[in-house]
Amino acid sequence: MARDLDEPVEASRRFRITLKKLRKKGVRGSTPAKRIRRVSLTDRLFGHPGRLSMMYFAVLIVIATVLLLMPFATQTGEITSFPVAFFTAVSALSTCGIQVVNTSSYWSFFGQVVILFSIQLGGLGVMTFASIVALGISRRLRVSQRMLTANELGTNKLSEVKSVITVVLTITAITEALTFTLLLPELLRVNKNDAGRTLWQAIFYAVSAYNNTGFTPDTSGLHVTNWGVGLPILVSAFIGTLGFPVVLNVVQCARRRQSPKHWSLHTKLTLITTAILVGTSLVWFLIVEWNNTDLFPVDDLSMKFRRAMVAAVMPRSAGFDISWVPGVGSESKFFMSIIMFIGAGSSSTGGGIRVTTFAVIILICGAAFTGHRDVTVFHRRIPRRIQMTAISVTTSCLSLVAVVSMALMFVTDCSLGDALFETCSAFSLGGYSVGVVSAGNPASQFILAATMIIGRLGPMTIAYSISRPMAPEPIRYPQENVIVG
Repeated sequence: MARDLDEPVEASRRFRITLKKLRKKGVRGSTPAKRIRRVSLTDRLFGHPGRLSMMYFAVLIVIATVLLLMPFATQTGEITSFPVAFFTAVSALSTCGIQVVNTSSYWSFFGQVVILFSIQLGGLGVMTFASIVALGISRRLRVSQRMLTANELGTNKLSEVKSVITVVLTITAITEALTFTLLLPELLRVNKNDAGRTLWQAIFYAVSAYNNTGFTPDTSGLHVTNWGVGLPILVSAFIGTLGFPVVLNVVQCARRRQSPKHWSLHTKLTLITTAILVGTSLVWFLIVEWNNTDLFPVDDLSMKFRRAMVAAVMPRSAGFDISWVPGVGSESKFFMSIIMFIGAGSSSTGGGIRVTTFAVIILICGAAFTGHRDVTVFHRRIPRRIQMTAISVTTSCLSLVAVVSMALMFVTDCSLGDALFETCSAFSLGGYSVGVVSAGNPASQFILAATMIIGRLGPMTIAYSISRPMAPEPIRYPQENVIVG
């Protein structure tokens, strides 16, 4: 009994000794509380990369909008209306490219420079650039930020995130530099040896093409009639739609001299699904729109194939050469809406639900129809978590497209087909337009601007930014079937 009574006294004595030791080391009673408050503020900022990305994106929108509101941003010296400046800033930063005013004739050189920088910063990816900002401030990435950035860049090893960010920047610089170099000779001939104009157009096209943005520095669009200009832009835009993880994986396997069978499952699904989508689109336009003079103004077979290839590749994310879009039939507009909704590859400069999400949905349906429990492809089983994510993303994005389409019909009195086309283009950052949004209708501009922001940030990023850690379920209830279908 005496020993039990002495235990509280002994514990109190040990606590006093420990406290004296801490005070000798310079740790005061109030210091830990202050330190906790300071760290807590930083953790709230950098511990939630989704929120940091939204803040970064919002700051860029404000800066770009203010710069475009300046009188010297326009060729006439007039102050641009706020809806037009805001919409243009969002369209450039989201790498969408839908325009309500002509870029070459309305914006001055300063305004075009603002647009170009916005395209570049937006194309690098909100999550990637937010990680660079955090790395520059804190000199290291926190674990929570590494986890989301690893998912964004397609790597499973947290230690590789820093190196992957470096590779992302390197791939971007190399691709844009090669596109710039390939464009110079032919653009110089097109511009009749005007070196200054050629250099500016080559830089603008190189950045805009790789980042899959439909902004152009002149009224010529894609120069589809000139394959010396159109082909480098087409190839650069196609590479941009694949996504950083795919390009990185293919380059790494090529350096190791490994065959395509060593590619990751993500790379295989992306490339095969992309090839199917592009091939299907090419056949569609060649068959359905063969006699359409807006898309095929001449009967030359090689020129028809070029234009069909542009129509097959560009609507998935890049809105170059949009002059022919209003002239296609309703069937083609609906088909293009589906292609744009699927979009480009994960962690790419494009948008949409992503081709791998679409592939997983198709694989889930195939497994359900054939009575298989597991969803497998290339002798690999897709985890249940990935399946649920694909279904959730697709469902939420379909709901978004439906709501925005109805909103556009209310504010513009447009048809369902045109509203659906414009919504899918804004959500997928495709950049194509049939004229639903206009400078004289601010409501339509704000609706599509919000859609582009969601398409750029991505449903998963927004969901992460507002989500809380999931608590373990203490009880698992009995299972019971529900009749569906």
